[in-house]
Amino acid sequence: MAISRRTFLVRGAEIGLGVAAVGLVGARLLDRDDDTPTFYDEDAFPAPGNPRVAVVKATSYDAGLETIVREGLLAVGADVAGKTVLLKPNLVEYDAGTVINTDPRLVRAAVVAMRDLGASAVTVGEGPGHRRDTEYVVRTSGLLDAISDVDAPFTDLNTAGMIRQKLDSSYTPLGEIWMPQPVADADVVVSMPKMKTHHWAGATLSMKNCFGCVPGRVYGWPKNVLHWAGIEPSILDVAAAVRPELQIIDGIVAMEGDGPIKGTPRDMGVLVFGTDPVATDATAARLMGFDPERLGYLREAGTFLGQVHLEEIEQVGEDPEALAQDFEVLPVFDGLKVGASPSSGGVNGQA
Repeated sequence: MAISRRTFLVRGAEIGLGVAAVGLVGARLLDRDDDTPTFYDEDAFPAPGNPRVAVVKATSYDAGLETIVREGLLAVGADVAGKTVLLKPNLVEYDAGTVINTDPRLVRAAVVAMRDLGASAVTVGEGPGHRRDTEYVVRTSGLLDAISDVDAPFTDLNTAGMIRQKLDSSYTPLGEIWMPQPVADADVVVSMPKMKTHHWAGATLSMKNCFGCVPGRVYGWPKNVLHWAGIEPSILDVAAAVRPELQIIDGIVAMEGDGPIKGTPRDMGVLVFGTDPVATDATAARLMGFDPERLGYLREAGTFLGQVHLEEIEQVGEDPEALAQDFEVLPVFDGLKVGASPSSGGVNGQA
């Protein structure tokens, strides 16, 4: 389905007019109390339960990775038998000297694991936020070769056919979202982010990775419309629209510092698996040294989209507390760390 230039400009103008309101929403969602109205349809989201998250040691992108991924998925009760699966890696840009993308070897291993678990079809899809030439990023990053080895197709979510979908949350003034048909049609969407710090949101994990599920031909590069609407409110609305059923976070080599592009590699040696994007991200955030309930968008997501409280999450595999590292972050995010005092920094009302 094509979108006309006029429709895009009108929508952009509407969003531009709503930016001031978004600022208020962003502040309120991070400092809410019992009198704060909800920004989501309560009937559209089940109450957060006690999901299972698996932290699994993985020190290499080569030896036995398919087995590790399969066992991690089984540990969280992933059910893909007879279902169509869309793997959504984080493919931002290509720079041989960085670790900004989900490693192609992990994506390849996930294709194999999904088939082993009975998936009827497995596709890899992404809508890169920086390069307009998706084919260039897929090819130079090594992803094309990796998935070609296992005969998995790739679909460009920036240019795929799309449908209009009403939002069940209203943290931004978008009201609706253009969803690529491959995302809408998949029985199971798997968010596969790289574990990274983020210079605006603190951390980018499976929820933020959903930005690549919306088409650049509508939302611009680097998904400008979402940035204009506010990063954290957009994370909430987009993740609530996509609702990835499974998450596989690439923390074998993560990124710290000035992420998500200019950071430095951090050897973590783990993969994180889950069926609840909030719980999975909360666990990964703790592995990075963050208090997940101090990350504004993650705390708010815990009110409707999933479970953010670590004590309510069934942790299997490795103990995230034992493996947690103190990731280097920009000074403004110091207040989001475990044990940090309120005066040590912070963002988005968290100082």
